[in-house]
Amino acid sequence: MTEGLAVDVDGVSKVFPKGNVTALDHVSLTVRPGTVFGLLGPNGAGKTTLVRILSTILRPDSGVAKVFGLDVTKRDDEVRRMIGLAGQYATVDENLTGSENLKMVGRLSRLSREGARTRAGELLEMFGLADAATRPVKTYSGGMRRRLDLAASLVARPPLLFLDEPTTGLDPQSRKDLWRVIEELAAAGATILLTTQYLEEADRFCESIVVVDHGRIIAEGTPADLKATLGETVVAITFPDATSASAAAARLSDLSEHPLFFEGEGIELTVDQGPKVTAEALRRLDAANIEVTGIVLREPSLDDVFLALTGKRTDADEAAAAPAKKRRRGA
Repeated sequence: MTEGLAVDVDGVSKVFPKGNVTALDHVSLTVRPGTVFGLLGPNGAGKTTLVRILSTILRPDSGVAKVFGLDVTKRDDEVRRMIGLAGQYATVDENLTGSENLKMVGRLSRLSREGARTRAGELLEMFGLADAATRPVKTYSGGMRRRLDLAASLVARPPLLFLDEPTTGLDPQSRKDLWRVIEELAAAGATILLTTQYLEEADRFCESIVVVDHGRIIAEGTPADLKATLGETVVAITFPDATSASAAAARLSDLSEHPLFFEGEGIELTVDQGPKVTAEALRRLDAANIEVTGIVLREPSLDDVFLALTGKRTDADEAAAAPAKKRRRGA
């Protein structure tokens, strides 16, 4: 294992006896101090299990996990003093006010009464909650509760912050508000391990990314590196109906070394030579008398990477597509 790392995970595995579910299968990764590290994957991929191990909530069955050089199973008290954790669901007390919640966390973190009061005020201002400081949390919106929960994880100024799908379930404006806070933390040099299903989120914040599926790492690198593995261009073609799209998929699937995907009335190919492949695709479709209603060339996104790696969208991306349509692999 390497010295000077914020997180150092070496061969960590975790199996849950009920159902004999392998949540993590010999996972290894490292996070450098002062960076934002992304852990991507669908529900059940093992992301939250890894965060729980690193935050000392769970013990690994095998392997070693360290936070700033401290073994999470042997020096758990010290590790807990160095981390902040904010998850998918706010854990604040809804019967207390926002200010009371933060001051309570401050006192539990061994701040003086005055220190806890001062820190609470700073965080309420930082998270845009100063005007709601004296209101009971039960009157807060979901986005406000999530921001307060994140504020609570920062009371003791931990050098490492775990954000476990912090924006899941939030409305677009609340998500943007939380993104603003994360950007400010990153700009200030915070070390953040972010798990997310929102690929735009990972692309926006993360310097390095690991993609996990079924408990295993299936890809890793910078966002640019991962997108570069797919080629230079995504060719998206739409048709009048799903039958036409299916017929087109059968005729165009050999134009790319990557799987062709189609959904409803559209298909997508990821290729190296976008204009050349587009011309060939249109030639074939014209010869087959298949009508095209639209065509777009664009750079690959992390969503395209995820599709290529797992053969499916993230659950968050599926939920955003309304009405949801079944994704199918082309012939």
